[in-house]
Amino acid sequence: MHLLIDIQAAVGQLAGIGRYTRELLRHLPAELGPGDRLTAAYFDFHRRGLPFVAPSAGPALAYAACRWCPGAVAQQLWKRLGIPAYTRFFPPADVCLFPNYIIPPLPPHVRAVATIHDVSFLRLPETTEKKNLRWMRSQIFQTAARADAILTDSQFSAREIVETLHVPAAKVHAIPLGLPSMPPPLAPARAAALRTELGLSRPYILHVGTIEPRKNIPFLLDVLRHAPALDADLVLAGGLGWKTDPILAALRSSPLAARVHLLSHVPDDTLSALYDGALAFVFPSLYEGFGLPPLEALARGTPVLAADNSSLPEVLSPAATLVPGYDPARWAAMLQALVANPPPRARLVAHAARFSYAATARQTLAVLRSLML
Repeated sequence: MHLLIDIQAAVGQLAGIGRYTRELLRHLPAELGPGDRLTAAYFDFHRRGLPFVAPSAGPALAYAACRWCPGAVAQQLWKRLGIPAYTRFFPPADVCLFPNYIIPPLPPHVRAVATIHDVSFLRLPETTEKKNLRWMRSQIFQTAARADAILTDSQFSAREIVETLHVPAAKVHAIPLGLPSMPPPLAPARAAALRTELGLSRPYILHVGTIEPRKNIPFLLDVLRHAPALDADLVLAGGLGWKTDPILAALRSSPLAARVHLLSHVPDDTLSALYDGALAFVFPSLYEGFGLPPLEALARGTPVLAADNSSLPEVLSPAATLVPGYDPARWAAMLQALVANPPPRARLVAHAARFSYAATARQTLAVLRSLML
């Protein structure tokens, strides 16, 4: 089988789908069988190469970098004209995997698989950037109909895809994400020094994720206001996403503004130190297709308080403390109780260890291989 995986998201995105794509690229080669080939395709008009450490090419893995056409031009052609075929830029393959929702134009005989991570843009359109919402709405139903198979991150998302995109359940495959590769815990002195460099001299609770409406970040300020006995700061680690102006305004105007640390995206060693030093990780998201940051927190033994909705119970239970609804007083009480009496670290780590990208890659390859039967 010749498999092609589009790794453009890995080139352009630090977190989220970019990380998912990088981890698939790292783990898929080990799962290939005799006679299998994997091509990793991406646009590289400026000839900068891959901006991350990737597996070395070899008999089973090749890289196909399109250097004669900018990726942005191809995207516009696909959006406006629906041409040319993806295979005009990259070599043909038996099965093409597109990890970032949308299948571009392809010849009819090419088998195609899309990873649709969630349908939050349909369930909560008000939380999505307008331009992206228009694009997704115009393409996602066509992608779902054209796909020979659809991958997604959780059983919850699989049910959502079947219901909203009107595809047969047999076409949708729930494959849990794994824990991304992270550096080992830093020595305590080095971790403390990193936190000091970031201005974190006080106890803190942590949130990791892109700053965007679905993450419900201003609600965390309400929680802290209802927890006066919890003398802790709020650390927000994540890049700015979309519709951020109201969120940033709420952070700046809050009476607790001096206790908020907005760190943007941080490298993995710094993120590791943040997880290790947090009193708790708090995740009041409105909707998640999987919920990787709280799982990462559990992997570092950090207590997690999360919303009891969407995929989060499926991924985090029973290791995390889940809160139904959004009553800030209730969240505050449960947060204070969690900080005062955290669960055993070993239990949290053991729960997170159940999720591996080796398993994700193995199950992904099994779906792709089934299309050849």
